Amino acid sequence: MLAFARRYVRLVDAVNYRIGRVMMYGIFVMVAILLWSSISKTFFRPSPWTLEVAQFALVAYYLMGGPYSIQLGANVRMDLFYSTWTARTRAWVDMFTVLFLIFYLGVMIHGAIGSTAYSLGYFGSEPYHFFRDLFHAFVTGGADAAREKLGFIERSPTAWRPYLWPVKVIATLGLFLMLLQAISEFFKDYAEVRGHDLRWGDPVHRRGQVERRAEPEDTTRREGAR
Repeated sequence: MLAFARRYVRLVDAVNYRIGRVMMYGIFVMVAILLWSSISKTFFRPSPWTLEVAQFALVAYYLMGGPYSIQLGANVRMDLFYSTWTARTRAWVDMFTVLFLIFYLGVMIHGAIGSTAYSLGYFGSEPYHFFRDLFHAFVTGGADAAREKLGFIERSPTAWRPYLWPVKVIATLGLFLMLLQAISEFFKDYAEVRGHDLRWGDPVHRRGQVERRAEPEDTTRREGAR
């Protein structure tokens, strides 16, 4: 169990770390889009696509960067007692509370899959069967066979009318990566309770190690200054 957890944590954390570092620069993409929106409205004809593209970029930035935020422990929380507990007690509590997050993400993924199927023209109640048939048609008959499985493709009810399935696919993928990261956090807490350390590779742990190594040096400097 522990060996599997170690491999899982190493793989999932590495993937989400790299995706998160890339998505950090998404803020500049959104700024550029909104800046062009202001410029085009002031000096040229208003661009009809800027608002929705900025919204789609925000979805990607928020959901694809979410797993990295979980990995960093950067989520907003109100800490009344947590910081005074031992590492083992915190691990026990985190191992229990992360189960609620896993359940919530599972429900969200189920809804996102149904919404994505709807955006591809499936209006039934079995979206998993729809994607299974769509994948089978693509593998056996290629793109033309898969296209026959699609219905009316959903579009945004605006003047620009973009297709909605790309942003829904991104949202579903982001939620799935967050679920994988939440499971990774569960394994880390489980290992902490058992007396093992699986956090050696995550950024928060590395930063804590650097700070602890720096503390004696800082203390020495303060004593020398006296």
